[in-house]
Amino acid sequence: MIRRGNRQDVRFLRDMLRHAFYWRAGVGAEAASLWRYVSGWGRRGDAAVIALEGGFPVGAAWFRLFAREEPGFGFVDEQTPEVSIAVVPSRRGRGIGTELLDALIEVAREQGFEGLTLSVANDSPALGVFKKQGFEKVEQTDVAWTMRLSLS
Repeated sequence: MIRRGNRQDVRFLRDMLRHAFYWRAGVGAEAASLWRYVSGWGRRGDAAVIALEGGFPVGAAWFRLFAREEPGFGFVDEQTPEVSIAVVPSRRGRGIGTELLDALIEVAREQGFEGLTLSVANDSPALGVFKKQGFEKVEQTDVAWTMRLSLS
């Protein structure tokens, strides 16, 4: 089951943020740079969906608008929200991430956004999911891709 997120989900989003950025041992960004993805959750442009199994949260996908002065890793512009997504390790590989992404894309369309963006490690298993959903590479570094999905 997928439900809309709310301000009370911020603790779970923090937990999921760790899973999103530290999906592989020894890999991830500096912790201080991560908190901007959930700090002050509930501001304009924030939205989340939560996956539940047996009433317990097992995954989340959310987006947030960033300013040019303080961009996220997948920043393209101030009008395009950046997506974060994670599923608890014991529930990965079951299609939950795809369901979360589908639901979050619907939320973005409802809110009138023209696109979504994200940053993904170039060797992440999630890369295939993002490509299948229609995300396209707009920038590449040695370690990550910035991808954008057009919603128009």
